[in-house]
Amino acid sequence: MARTATQGSRERILASAGALFYQHGVRAVGMSQVIVAAGCGKNLLYTHFASKNDLVAEYLRSCRTERDRLSAAAMAAVAGGDSATRLLEFVAEIATTVARPEFIGCAFRRYLAEFPHDVSEPARVARSYLRDTRAELDWLVAALCATDTDRLADRIWLVVEGLYASAANGGEAALSGAIAVGLVEELVNDAVATAQASSQARSAT
Repeated sequence: MARTATQGSRERILASAGALFYQHGVRAVGMSQVIVAAGCGKNLLYTHFASKNDLVAEYLRSCRTERDRLSAAAMAAVAGGDSATRLLEFVAEIATTVARPEFIGCAFRRYLAEFPHDVSEPARVARSYLRDTRAELDWLVAALCATDTDRLADRIWLVVEGLYASAANGGEAALSGAIAVGLVEELVNDAVATAQASSQARSAT
């Protein structure tokens, strides 16, 4: 007899699948493993998620919801700060995230590494997150009174990517995070100082 969709069953299945996907990778996890982990029947699983792709896409959406929540909370704490302070907090929040003991890599980057040519819904969710995060960084950098903000944003994005890569490869995340935040602060200070010097030079002529 097919099981009915009891209250909370969708969330239980998603949580169980998400833990498996994050720990082992999407490719390595089959729907039968999800059924066992969630303690549900096949019919109940497919009542909520028509395919593995649907389940993976929802897993990545849930990851994005959590990342957006953490990022928003961190940025709200410095909402009254200047542009440089907000930018440093943006990087510091990522550094804090990758230093958590349970962190073994960015879910979105890991998915795209497994399926680099994928154009299905999970890939769209993953790429959308990365695109929007980069856009937020670009906006924060553009708000600085600094020179060559496009180049500065590119350099800071490389620092962010390095943070994620270091943590995913078993690096000392706390140390990497401190170095990353310090490096971004140096980049920002140098860019702002260059802009100020340039402005003063123009004023003197």
